[in-house]
Amino acid sequence: MNRELYGKLVFEISRPGRRGYRLPDNHMEGNPIPDNGEKAPAIPGTLLRQTPLSLPECDELSVVRHYNNMSNNNFGVDTGFYPLGSCTMKYNPKINEEIAGHPMSAASHPATPAYASQGNLRLYHTLQRALSEIGGMAEFTLNPFAGAHGELTGLMVIRAYHDSRGDTGRRKVIVPDSAHGTNPASAAVAGLEVVEVKSRPDGTVDVDDLRPLLDSTVAAVMMTNPNTLGLFERNIPEIARLAHEAGALMYYDGANLNPMLGVARPGDMGFDVMHINLHKTFSTPHGGGGPGSGPVGVRAGLEQFLPNPRVEKFTESDGKETFRLTATETALGSISATLGNFAVQARALGYILSLGSEGLMQAGPLATLNANYVKECLKDDYLLPIDCICKHEFVFDGLKDKSTGVTTLNIAKRLLDHGYHAPTIYFPLLFHESLMIEPTETESKETLDDFIAVMHDIAREARETPEAVLSAPHNTPITHPDDTAAALNPVTTFDQLN
Repeated sequence: MNRELYGKLVFEISRPGRRGYRLPDNHMEGNPIPDNGEKAPAIPGTLLRQTPLSLPECDELSVVRHYNNMSNNNFGVDTGFYPLGSCTMKYNPKINEEIAGHPMSAASHPATPAYASQGNLRLYHTLQRALSEIGGMAEFTLNPFAGAHGELTGLMVIRAYHDSRGDTGRRKVIVPDSAHGTNPASAAVAGLEVVEVKSRPDGTVDVDDLRPLLDSTVAAVMMTNPNTLGLFERNIPEIARLAHEAGALMYYDGANLNPMLGVARPGDMGFDVMHINLHKTFSTPHGGGGPGSGPVGVRAGLEQFLPNPRVEKFTESDGKETFRLTATETALGSISATLGNFAVQARALGYILSLGSEGLMQAGPLATLNANYVKECLKDDYLLPIDCICKHEFVFDGLKDKSTGVTTLNIAKRLLDHGYHAPTIYFPLLFHESLMIEPTETESKETLDDFIAVMHDIAREARETPEAVLSAPHNTPITHPDDTAAALNPVTTFDQLN
């Protein structure tokens, strides 16, 4: 670590007896001061820690500087280009942050009664209807907290549907070999068995391989369109027909919905259930564990299986619209303690309403244009295993010149030296050296041209001075650690550093 640029660990600036704040004496004795100023009874010894915590001892100024310097090491869409494939790390307008931070939204308590939360419930219902229109679905629930949580909820809806018909033998889910890793994981958590379907050389699902897999034990076919190679699955109508004839439902993973906005709707393709990653497609730059939101939509006939509670609109006798929380016995149950991540929902509705239908319809084509521009400019230096028009993202199989010894991992690390976040690497698993790039629609041509130039420069270095790439990164807080040693002998506590 470069200590001059990035400072020391907080334990290293610690000095015995140094502190930035002191609690009242009676609190230190285990007697917190109640609101009325009287001394409270001592905290029972069984609730007190018996051994002191080994915490750093620092003055306030040192702590403030330390954490501000640490925060400057963070990378995000507001600080640089973030071409992370399959994740749509696009810039999201700050007006959406203002909407989510409005006191009427931010200060609302989840347990506030419905009669006192009519504005928030209207926002929820309006977004629910907007997503239904965008996805071609009958109804949405916004309760799931993340994309994978939405997948689990959608699969639970499918399972509840089959069980309600007495078709309890359907416990298999067919998943393409190019699927997101959360697809098989969500199916397993839902108590379903995962069956893999192969891809064709062109990167799309092999319908001939799918056909014999469909039988009376299949509950659903999970698909992403465009798929994780950034290619549009043209055989969806045929796949949907085969699945429905076999009694199975079609599930749409909405992680790649961004290029489809206003162009094609999953419901029109034949999908019965879908989830949307609000934090990818409709504002809230994600990463670092959240916050997220994974609304689930269903076609007509499946609404009753959506989780409780639901927000419904009613018209009173005087013509006034009111919104209520309802619950049904046919629902799969509850999958969250509240109505989901409301702040993310507020951002998403702000994004949708500010862009309008015309703006949303421009997002997909622009994302597709940017991806194809970058792909065409780089394919002379990087191996393009499937050379065709892509949608919002594309995948290289490492460098075209394999004799350099430079891997996809080396390329990703070298990009860090140029101030770019690395693209997704080694996914999907269809290729050995996958380098998955998604520029999104929000990046300018100048940014893309700079990125293209850097990628060409790295390819040139790999040919002429490969050690410069193999030893990268050179100017990050941690430069080039031994990955294998770090995995085999991890340092898990500060004491081990001494």
